[in-house]
Amino acid sequence: MAQHVPSGSGEPLTIERITPYGEGVRVQLSSSAFPASGTIPLRHAAYGDNLSPPLQWTAVPGAAAWALILEDPDAPRAEPFLHWMIWNIPGDVTSLPENLPRTPRLDRPQGAIQARNDSNSIGYFGPRPPADGGLHRYHFQLFALGAPPRFGPDAKLQEVVSALKGDVIAQADLIGLFEHRTQ
Repeated sequence: MAQHVPSGSGEPLTIERITPYGEGVRVQLSSSAFPASGTIPLRHAAYGDNLSPPLQWTAVPGAAAWALILEDPDAPRAEPFLHWMIWNIPGDVTSLPENLPRTPRLDRPQGAIQARNDSNSIGYFGPRPPADGGLHRYHFQLFALGAPPRFGPDAKLQEVVSALKGDVIAQADLIGLFEHRTQ
């Protein structure tokens, strides 16, 4: 029997609103916690331990910084649900460890900044689809930037998207799946 996938908001994800200027530049994004289009483990969901998953990516020549935006387009609302927004990850960094602190400014990676998610908390907020919501897709969207963004942790998603336009060298999208479950 096929899994029910909600129709979602219909609003575009961040990655669909940004065109990289680096032609032919590719970046690969992965996680040791789950395969591409695989199920996100309970420890990384808000129903479980709510730990940010470890992420790894390939280096991109000319990347001065990285930004990561995690969205759920299947949330029952007008726009995708923002689960995580982190930027100013130094350009020479190619991974994030599991369980980043939920603070606006990080020491590791040095200088990285996290903003509020749509659950009104700082940093990562794991999958938490409603009980009758079906299977949700979580898009970990990574952007290689030609210059670090110039705003603080109070920035809103629209401000970040506007700043990213025209400055993205390469991008990647890792999709993880999660469906409501009780513990």
